[in-house]
Amino acid sequence: MAASDLTTPWAVALNTFLSHLSGERRLSPRTLDAYQRDLGGFGDFLLDHLGAAPDLSDLATLSPRDFRAFMAARRRDGLSPRSLARALSAIRTFFAYGKRRWGLDNPALSLVESPKLGRAAPKPVSEGAARQLLAETGARGEPDWIAARDGAVLLLLYGCGLRISEALGLAGRDAPLGDTLRIAGKGNKTRIVPVLPAVREAVERYVALCPIPIAPEAALFRGIRGGALGARSVQSLMQTLRGRLGLAETATPHALRHAFATHLLAHGGDLRAIQELLGHASLSTTQIYADVESQRLMAVYDGAHPRARRR
Repeated sequence: MAASDLTTPWAVALNTFLSHLSGERRLSPRTLDAYQRDLGGFGDFLLDHLGAAPDLSDLATLSPRDFRAFMAARRRDGLSPRSLARALSAIRTFFAYGKRRWGLDNPALSLVESPKLGRAAPKPVSEGAARQLLAETGARGEPDWIAARDGAVLLLLYGCGLRISEALGLAGRDAPLGDTLRIAGKGNKTRIVPVLPAVREAVERYVALCPIPIAPEAALFRGIRGGALGARSVQSLMQTLRGRLGLAETATPHALRHAFATHLLAHGGDLRAIQELLGHASLSTTQIYADVESQRLMAVYDGAHPRARRR
């Protein structure tokens, strides 16, 4: 198909685009399904909106009002702002590809704003759930060194507020842990994190039990076959643990980092100090934990105060 061929039917263009995503960009089946669902919904809307099956020349003449009408229709269908933003992003990606492939050009699309997305509130595990998760790592019948490894990793997330990548980025030379850890976080920003005695002891126990030699430059945490432990293994561990304990799906590895911040704040921690411990560039990012704690306190108040109950 030559460039500037705007007589191409929408259905043919969509299939060509999806083949491009699958073959050349090698996107995952799940991502492809999302593109097909979002763009399929756009095509269904255009069929009704224009009164006929569109071709690329029809897409080139759509106005900002047409795109906004699509967004409004999808909103009436119950799509969330995040899903609407994803659908608009899929349309933009298709148009960018269409411009290269067929000469499809529509400046009107650049005038359509994406829905504003509120920052998702963190969903930390409770203090009791954190204790249960840590205890359950040793109750699964795994070899002692595996149980010790899993407990040490989860303690680094909960006890030091590390991201998975930061915990798994530790090397053999980092053990034994000292009173503090120097962590290179997002954007290669370095921060100093205090290490609790319980965390040090957990890592020392793992190193003592680990049957795999750990060279100074090699990954500290190792998988069953000797390679570096991967993030997917930690995510799978948390999935197993929350299933055994009946916890919500929000009990992820990152929920332990959220719990680190929220529980520190609940016990009198200073918000700016927590910002430094987490490695947040802006205090506004850390402020969301204060909002979560305020909501929790209000829920406790509403459930316990006599005047609140009377209302």
